[in-house]
Amino acid sequence: MRESKFRVWDENAQEMVYEVGLTPEGIPYSIPDHAEASDQFDYYPSCHKMQFTGLKDKNGDEIYEGDIVRGSLRLHDDVDPIIREVCMQNGCYMFEVWNAHEYFNKHQHIKVIGNIFQNPDLLEEAR
Repeated sequence: MRESKFRVWDENAQEMVYEVGLTPEGIPYSIPDHAEASDQFDYYPSCHKMQFTGLKDKNGDEIYEGDIVRGSLRLHDDVDPIIREVCMQNGCYMFEVWNAHEYFNKHQHIKVIGNIFQNPDLLEEAR
């Protein structure tokens, strides 16, 4: 079973916040390090939610929606390298390649190199 984990891009603070929970209404929250009681939460109503894909890159880093990955559809990542955004479509995590969608699989060599909020220039360079 895939682990349900989320992170959020906090628009106000301009930072990525990991290990957030979701209220029943779907509002992300976290418990701050300095919290003294169990009812002290930080809420992120103006944020972008990104779910953990359940996959890790070739370095063991977790892959989330909104990550920018570099890799290849071949066995060697230096052959025809691609840089794309990870997204969910039809219940599957994938990235767009040549106007088609390629699914992650065990033969791909994928490495997280950034995310769409902190490193949008990586996608611009790839186009």
